[in-house]
Amino acid sequence: MIGSGPGGYVGAIRAAQLGLSVAIVEKDDRLGGTCLLRGCIPTKALLHSAELVDEIRHAAEHGIRIEGVSIDFPQVMKRKEKMVDKSAAGVGYLMKKNKIEVVKGTGRIEGAGRVAVAAAGGAVTTIETRFILIATGSVPRGLPGVQVDGRRIVTSDELLEIREIPKSLIVLGAGAVGVEFASVFRSMGSEVTVVELLPRFLPIEDEEVSKEFEKVFRKRGITCLADTRMTKVETTDAGARCQVQRKGETSTIEAAMLLVAVGRAPYLEGLGAKEAGVAISERGFVEVNEWMQTNVSGIYAIGDVIPTAQLAHVASAEAIVAVEHMAQAPTRPINYRTTPSCTYSDPEVASVGLTEAAAREAGYDVAVGKFPFSASGKARILDASDGFVKIVSEKRYEEVLGVHIIGPRATELIAEAGLMIQTECTVEEVARLMHAHPTLSESVMEAAHGIHGSPIHL
Repeated sequence: MIGSGPGGYVGAIRAAQLGLSVAIVEKDDRLGGTCLLRGCIPTKALLHSAELVDEIRHAAEHGIRIEGVSIDFPQVMKRKEKMVDKSAAGVGYLMKKNKIEVVKGTGRIEGAGRVAVAAAGGAVTTIETRFILIATGSVPRGLPGVQVDGRRIVTSDELLEIREIPKSLIVLGAGAVGVEFASVFRSMGSEVTVVELLPRFLPIEDEEVSKEFEKVFRKRGITCLADTRMTKVETTDAGARCQVQRKGETSTIEAAMLLVAVGRAPYLEGLGAKEAGVAISERGFVEVNEWMQTNVSGIYAIGDVIPTAQLAHVASAEAIVAVEHMAQAPTRPINYRTTPSCTYSDPEVASVGLTEAAAREAGYDVAVGKFPFSASGKARILDASDGFVKIVSEKRYEEVLGVHIIGPRATELIAEAGLMIQTECTVEEVARLMHAHPTLSESVMEAAHGIHGSPIHL
């Protein structure tokens, strides 16, 4: 395994379970990859701290009076790092438990069955192996003309290491990474502006969800500039100055810091994959079949280096398929329609399956059911009544085609929806399944009733 992220380390464990002798190569000091060290885990730790800040600010509404609340940001970052350290140590423990050899250094494929690992001191170790799994992940994409300096212009990597809350922040890119950081620093007190080139925020989500998301972000005091092109960026003594063009008009915005969050690029630098004959597309992704095999016998690839959704859980699922195929164990190709897409901002957004527009484009006769959290007793108790659950189904057999949630705990609620897609569940089955009261999950049941025009609590 080259790379110890949620693809590499999960694949390593599954391979060991299947009786293979396994080594995992990692260039970082700690195991866990981008997700654990510079992505999923640290950002969600910050988001939870930001959520606590917001709850404390509204504690008086619950009869709880807290005086003199302030944010000790260095302590916030210290706790974030503690979460990362614990998780990285946990991965290390799992390697030992499963008797997986950890080889520290930068891996390079020397051909089918050979990986050379260069340690930090320069020593090179060659590993002979039957199979190679490329799991090297991705890095933040840059933009032509925008020079990241790590202080005034940053990527997510640098932003996770700052020690002071920026007074103001411009976020370039309204995908999951951009809006999550926008959410964190707005809660921490920053003035935040989000700039998105495409016509709407979270552009891969259902259009109604994007519209609701922007509405809630604006309510939080975040300036939202969709359908806006950033034409020029320059640094100043105070931070960054950006020229933007929107609806034919040019204006200038300034902030203490600019976050470039325009996506991630596959990381294959120095890997030697291309030299080993591995087919790589014009966009820079490794080409694989349904079993994650490349065109070179014995070499597989998974995660952010192949052209599937760049999500930790996708990489893990792909790794399991890859190693089961290596070991000739029972396995099956991934049904990517069951991939949950999750954004952990405030409000949370999660979806699985087809959007309403995609379902119509695919030729389905579509029926839609919606239920707002404003009608949910549990959501009102949580002071989190923005958003809704939306179910997209086809009319003839009432098969659930997609579920889209914006609102409290959307990223937890979406698991039920994934099972609907996996089992080709019908709307009737969802509506007839008892959901505990009072819970947020009742809103999923109510949305299913809504397809028949008969939600109970609306």
